[in-house]
Amino acid sequence: MTAQVLLSALAACLAESSLLVSEEELKPYECDGLSVYKGLPLAVVLPETIEQAQAIIQLCQQQHTPIIARGAGTGLAGGVMPTKGAVVLSLAKFNRVLNVDLENRTATVQPGVRNLAISEAVAVHGLYYAPDPSSQIACTIGGNVAENSGGVHCLKYGLTVHNVLGVKFLTVDGDLIELGGKALDDAGYDLLALMHGSEGLLGVMVEVTVKLLPTPEMAKVCMAVFDDIEKAGQAVCDIISEGIVPAGLEMMDHLAIKAAEAYVKVGYPTDAQAIVLCEIDGTEHGVIDFVEKVEVVLKNAGAVDTQVSKDEAQRLQFWAGRKAAFPAVGRLAPDYYCMDGTIPKSRLAEVLKQISLWSDEFGLPVANVFHAGDGNMHPLILYDANKAGELERTEVFGKKILELCVQVGGTITGEHGVGVEKLDSMCVQFADGELRQFHGIKDAFDAEGLLNPGKAVPTLHRCAELGRMHVHNGQLPHPELDRF
Repeated sequence: MTAQVLLSALAACLAESSLLVSEEELKPYECDGLSVYKGLPLAVVLPETIEQAQAIIQLCQQQHTPIIARGAGTGLAGGVMPTKGAVVLSLAKFNRVLNVDLENRTATVQPGVRNLAISEAVAVHGLYYAPDPSSQIACTIGGNVAENSGGVHCLKYGLTVHNVLGVKFLTVDGDLIELGGKALDDAGYDLLALMHGSEGLLGVMVEVTVKLLPTPEMAKVCMAVFDDIEKAGQAVCDIISEGIVPAGLEMMDHLAIKAAEAYVKVGYPTDAQAIVLCEIDGTEHGVIDFVEKVEVVLKNAGAVDTQVSKDEAQRLQFWAGRKAAFPAVGRLAPDYYCMDGTIPKSRLAEVLKQISLWSDEFGLPVANVFHAGDGNMHPLILYDANKAGELERTEVFGKKILELCVQVGGTITGEHGVGVEKLDSMCVQFADGELRQFHGIKDAFDAEGLLNPGKAVPTLHRCAELGRMHVHNGQLPHPELDRF
């Protein structure tokens, strides 16, 4: 079967508007939010039913054609970048809330449903869906499962994997598989967890059942202002060590604060070196009590000022600045590179110090935004791709940050996934034996490697080419990083 025969077969099972083949039509699908890496697919298909998706997958398998499942394209690691000759299977038309079960507090949705739309659909019942990535207004639940997305409130309520009870997905053979359900546990291997963070390598998601939570009686945000970023980092550790579990605990540095305030004007102090946003939710009595304790901890840690949201509107305003940080920073430079690594909270201050030193060394400004409570950091490296060598310098800087994360006992990703961006850094994180296990899992689901090939897991050959840099027990025997 030639490519043209495959396209004809796809056209036979889809409406004309659901098969895109011209260069103009394919351009919007050439990359995700990480636009450094691009490629045009053979075609983009937009099925409307599971049966159509099954037929597409089976046709591609027969032709040995790669299949790349795509949601909203808001990812930041090149996870849905098309490979040459691939078919992009867009799930944009799988956008319905199928069922809301109030007795079991669950919602069953198609993968193209936006994250925020779930909460909007159940708000009238006093319920909501807890995981809230900064892109929640646009990102879809299928992509959230593929990347195991987090968000501002993941410290207390967990990542996507902690809030999904069941999924249905299509295998590379087109078989429909159901994992989990509305019960809290399931027999056999925990394949439901395996699907989270699998980045489209194991199957194509077609249905997700999520857990819903009652909307808290009250929520308040305490904003603390610091004249030193290391003090702010230590304040985060102090809150957790006091036994306080905030709903959200976020941190922004001076550059991120200035950008966010100029963009959305929420009342951030632009002369601050850092701010910490700490949200407490629950009963009215409990919230008031814990907010008072948080204020004491923050002031003891060196906060020069604290401000507690006076009402719901101001609480949302405080968060609006944080959630707008990424687009706001985009106004500061022609380009920026959003990193995603996770570190132990106790190492936050020293890691920030090292990033600052490297920023000076590379001559590239960095705006720091953190899910500080769980150590998930997002340094935004500002650069100009039109200047010769600046992109390459930025990528080297970014890889050093990820290696540093592993060196101090963390990981190379917290929620953005590996995609194509962090393939080389996987060689730092994992030893050959561990990578072989990953490849073994991939082979069990997709022996031909047709599902999203070239993403998430590097070949052992690639790691050997780079020179083995694997970290063991948080120690990186690599001279280039011994300066830390």
